Amino acid sequence: MKQFSGLINKKLYYFIMSTIVFLMILGWLVSKSRAVEGELGYFLHFLLVAIISTCLLVYPRYETHILRTTIIVIGSVYFYLIFFLYPETWTNVIFLCLIPALSILFFDSKLFYFSLILNAILITMTYSYIILIDESNLFDHIKLDLVGNMINFVASQLILYFIFFQSFARIKKMKVYYEEIQNSERLKTTGQLSAAVAHEIRNPLTVVKGFLQFYGEDKSFNVEVKRNFSLMIDELNTAEYVISQFLTIAKPGTDKVRETIDVKVVLQSVTDLLKSYGLLYDNEINLNVEENCYIAVNLIEFKQLIINFIKNAIEASKKGDNISVWAKRKKDFIEIEIIDYGCGMSEEEVKNLGAPFYSLKSKGTGLGLMICFNIVEKYHGTIHFNSSKGKGTTIVLRFPFDNKYQHTL
Repeated sequence: MKQFSGLINKKLYYFIMSTIVFLMILGWLVSKSRAVEGELGYFLHFLLVAIISTCLLVYPRYETHILRTTIIVIGSVYFYLIFFLYPETWTNVIFLCLIPALSILFFDSKLFYFSLILNAILITMTYSYIILIDESNLFDHIKLDLVGNMINFVASQLILYFIFFQSFARIKKMKVYYEEIQNSERLKTTGQLSAAVAHEIRNPLTVVKGFLQFYGEDKSFNVEVKRNFSLMIDELNTAEYVISQFLTIAKPGTDKVRETIDVKVVLQSVTDLLKSYGLLYDNEINLNVEENCYIAVNLIEFKQLIINFIKNAIEASKKGDNISVWAKRKKDFIEIEIIDYGCGMSEEEVKNLGAPFYSLKSKGTGLGLMICFNIVEKYHGTIHFNSSKGKGTTIVLRFPFDNKYQHTL
């Protein structure tokens, strides 16, 4: 169905563009009777029609920012050229007002503002020429009411800006809504899969682990064999840990008790716990927390959240790098930053964080980070990643300040 819809849209695009190209060629042919063969203006008119036609027809194959910018620039030059070549056709001024409308079709905010500024510069130069230089009276229809024409031009640009702003805002909202629906579907599917996997696999693992522990205590096996049993039990423990993560997703535990916690105390406890883990990688954790940072969360889940992010920061860092943890109050929110100077992530990698089974670690499942996202969302918090390749990552967590604590002060 999607391919059929894409085919229909492409056919419609080529039909409309072919019609536009036909009208431009027709306009050029009609102008032939009003221009001298081989005249520079006539040649430029033909050249711009050829360039614009080519760009419009090849665009579906090469949807690049450079090609879109080229279409806007060449289109602007084309409309201003015919405005000067055929001044008696006074309606050409309408096309000058509509130039930024071309960029609205691409839904590119940078391109729209570029076309708006470009058009403002070109119309300023045009009006300056008409007022100060033109003595041929070819643009009397502009000069007769110069102020009115300028006001109309500014009004048209404001209308286009309003249309673009409203359309772009609506599309962004639809995109966010669509992403939320996709995420909800992923969570639902993952939850169903989690319950099934946990039920089918956990019991056999427990049986196998029990037998391995039993044989591990059997004196008839030598030390080498018992070492293999120990390795197998470790791997089974890893599998059980993954299953426990599945169960956390399947049963998120929204009924867990919330309590007012002092962020400074919890962060100090977590960093003390992970200090030895950081020393294994020769990383030091620097903690800087303001006083009176209180939030209402489940203590165990909040610790799980912070431990996960600091561990990830340590593992992403190079030997000798420091990890910085900051916490401060900003109005009605408590903001926590976890900063590392490690390998960093690309935009695409950051975008996929929290998706089920997406992980940047060779042995990662992506479920731990997914659980972190669920915990942050459950307590009405937000999470934001600032990262770039080779420069490190900053994780910004924001939770509402606990008003209950505020009332007890």
